[in-house]
Amino acid sequence: MESNSFQLIFLILLFQLLYFTCIDYHFVSSAGTSKVGTCIETEKKALLKLRENLTDPSVRLSSWTDQENCCQWFGVSCDNKTGNVVKIDLRNKFSRNHELGGEINPSLLELQHLRYLDLSMNNFEGTQVPEFIGQMKELRYLNLSGASFSGSVSRFLGNLSNLQVLDLSFYSDQPAEKDLDWIKGLSSLEHLNLGGSDLSEANNSWLQTINDHFPSLLELHLPQCQLLNLPSSLPSLNLASLLVLDLSNNAFNTSIFPQWIFKLSNLVHLDLSSNNIFSELPDEFAKLTSLEYLDLSSNYGINGTLKRTLGKLCNLKTLILNDNSISGNITEFINALSECQNNSLETLNLSQNKLSGNLPSTLGYLRKLKDLQLRFNSLTGTIPETIGNLSYLEALYLTSNKMSGSLTPNIGQLTSMVSLVISENMWEGFVTEAHLLNLSNLKELSVGVKLGTNITLTFNISPNWTPPFKLTFLTIQSCQLGPKFPHWLKDQNELTSIIFNTAGISDAVPNWFVELDLKLDNLDMAFNTLTGKVPNKFQFNLLANVDLSTNRFEGPVPLWSSNVTSLYLRDNLFSGPIPLSICRELPNLSDLDISRNKLSGTIPLCMGDMNQLATLALNNNQLIGQFPDFSRNNLSGELPSSLRNCTRMFSIDLSNNQLSGLIPAWLGETMRSLKQLIWFYPVLFWQLEAFKVDLTDDEARKYQGSLKVEAKGKMLTYYNTLYLVNSIDLSSNGLSGEIPSEITSLYKLGTLNLSRNHLTGKIPTDMEKLRWIETLDLSINQLSGPIPPAIATLDFLTHFNLSYNKLTGKIPTSTQFQTKVDPTIFQGNAALCGPPLKQCVGDETTTSQSGRNDERETDDEYKLEKVWFFAVVALGYLVGFWVFFGTLNFKKSWRIAYCRFIETCILEFNERTCSFVMKMLGCLMRRRNT
Repeated sequence: MESNSFQLIFLILLFQLLYFTCIDYHFVSSAGTSKVGTCIETEKKALLKLRENLTDPSVRLSSWTDQENCCQWFGVSCDNKTGNVVKIDLRNKFSRNHELGGEINPSLLELQHLRYLDLSMNNFEGTQVPEFIGQMKELRYLNLSGASFSGSVSRFLGNLSNLQVLDLSFYSDQPAEKDLDWIKGLSSLEHLNLGGSDLSEANNSWLQTINDHFPSLLELHLPQCQLLNLPSSLPSLNLASLLVLDLSNNAFNTSIFPQWIFKLSNLVHLDLSSNNIFSELPDEFAKLTSLEYLDLSSNYGINGTLKRTLGKLCNLKTLILNDNSISGNITEFINALSECQNNSLETLNLSQNKLSGNLPSTLGYLRKLKDLQLRFNSLTGTIPETIGNLSYLEALYLTSNKMSGSLTPNIGQLTSMVSLVISENMWEGFVTEAHLLNLSNLKELSVGVKLGTNITLTFNISPNWTPPFKLTFLTIQSCQLGPKFPHWLKDQNELTSIIFNTAGISDAVPNWFVELDLKLDNLDMAFNTLTGKVPNKFQFNLLANVDLSTNRFEGPVPLWSSNVTSLYLRDNLFSGPIPLSICRELPNLSDLDISRNKLSGTIPLCMGDMNQLATLALNNNQLIGQFPDFSRNNLSGELPSSLRNCTRMFSIDLSNNQLSGLIPAWLGETMRSLKQLIWFYPVLFWQLEAFKVDLTDDEARKYQGSLKVEAKGKMLTYYNTLYLVNSIDLSSNGLSGEIPSEITSLYKLGTLNLSRNHLTGKIPTDMEKLRWIETLDLSINQLSGPIPPAIATLDFLTHFNLSYNKLTGKIPTSTQFQTKVDPTIFQGNAALCGPPLKQCVGDETTTSQSGRNDERETDDEYKLEKVWFFAVVALGYLVGFWVFFGTLNFKKSWRIAYCRFIETCILEFNERTCSFVMKMLGCLMRRRNT
């Protein structure tokens, strides 16, 4: 049975090979030309008309002239017997600069023998797909993918009954198709690709239509088609010939794997990635013995254990299951993979799951493996010695696991290795030249232990050693790379990313490193003890990141290329003023942190024009002047209007300075991304729109850095979750005036701290609008009037303080205010009364009267209870009496039996009494005689 199935698979694959070989025989033009056939004049003129309407910026069609044989033109092939044009292949295989454009001339209709038309990957800038293509009945192959056409094709392409290959993937922003009925006429179809089409309205019929009308279909590609419904079963399956099924990037929401898929016994390629499948990994995959490619990645809900049955698919070349919730022991799975005699596996990606266990020595039997990705799991143990057997291995990703132990030197035998990424584990011991000795193809190296743990891995490499590779990406973090700057990097002149974070380097940046003339995307040397001045000769690519934080660098603030967008220099010894040229040299900065240095002088006013700036940290320096800086400086004056250009500002912290004045109105008008404000009294609260948006908006998540926020009575420092903070802290200033009522429109506000100011007037009455507020501190002001009852309805309020004001009246009645509340939060308000403070005037009389009333009510209740008690007892007695004696009165037999029973009892009582009396008399007589 098994041999028959393999024979069937072989025949199908042979048929497909012969089919495409035939196409190539008739249509392929080597380098866009044909060496046989003589062009027919009428067809040559038709092609020249087509050329006239096309734009050709790269002159790809330069051979299309009247002087040449059109069968030798670029992209044109002719029948070698008749000379008819049978193939036009104008697919753009190059960059965007080579895209054809313009319009498609109807002269194509004169090519009556045309069987192959490929216009893919060009740019026709939204022009309509020509309807006359529907009249080209001889077409077998039509590819318009990625060509930027527009409009629906359902009206006219359904007539091409000879069409075998149709590829319309991502050809335009075509309108949604109500159904797929238009393809029913394509009865010869073997390859269908509608990727990127909007099939949301065809959800209930798409599979049935394809299943019923295309029994010869070999490939079906429907990625990113907005499909929601993935039927779990089919009444009858007619797709037995299907070899390729791609349903990736849809919106399937199912907890059941479709069972009809496991009946596609000839399936070679299956892609269900990036959907919403929530199901255990089925055992039925073992039925798909022909499977070579399986991608179930990024469903996030596929769970269960990684079973041996999946490892028995010996024809698998690619297995991609990353970004799911698959658990279990990886050891047994790899053991099963290794049991295949002719194991074909080349790519194995199980990253970002919940896998555990060790990598077994049988990993070395997967000799064809090229790409092994297991990062972000809970794997333990070390890398097996047999890793050295994987001579084809090009990528090894083990980042962020719990692996430990020494690194085997056999890694150095992997001559094909391009990416070796094994950081964020718990490695021990040494890295020597032996680990890197034969990695001549290495481009990416990432080694280290988990950040924040003890450094247990040391690089022990001779400074005179010359590596056999040229790296592009180098990450060595949380290792002992120093104390000297690694001299073995002296020839690494192709680096674009360098990360030496927490690498134990206590040295100056050497001149030879600067002379490498690198063009960097990322330079991170934070948390070392690097000394001296930062070289100003570094070159950076677009959107570069530089982090030199927490070192001992000194001198002026370094400025480099305008390509730098993130610059972190905090915790160093930089001194002098902020360079006046910073705005000109680094105009694209989005993040600037030069806090905790020795900077002095004023802040350049031009920084207000840096409209890409999202994060600015200047605290703990010695800055002075009028331009208001962020916290813990000695700044004075008012906020300059030039700051209004910082439209993407996320957070402003101006606390603990000597600033004066008011926050201007434009702060709320232009800074719509502002979510943290720690400074002065905002005149126009209602214009701070960012406090009204969803806390999880994507823009807020881009913020990097830290911020201290006083909330819930504590000073809290927020790092990775800073985007969740919505707060206004204007405490400890000289603010006066009333609290504007518009503040209650900031309904997403979490913290409001206006304490230690000179605020007057009443607390806004509609405080219930601040339904998410957790911290409210209005203490040490001059607020007057009653406490609004609405404050007592704030469910999330956990910390509030109204002490030392001039509040009056009774504290609102609320469980939240009167139980488990420290009375000190109301102290300093002489005219405030009610629990948990002293009783209000008049409450004592009311209480006394209430007590007497309660006493009277208690006496009355007691008397009433006594009456009811005796009434119930009497009623019970009467009922019991009449039930018993009434029965005896009406039931003669019961009356006789009862009388006999009483009579018997009396006689027995008398006899026992007489007997007892006689015994007692006998005893008395015997005592008297003695």
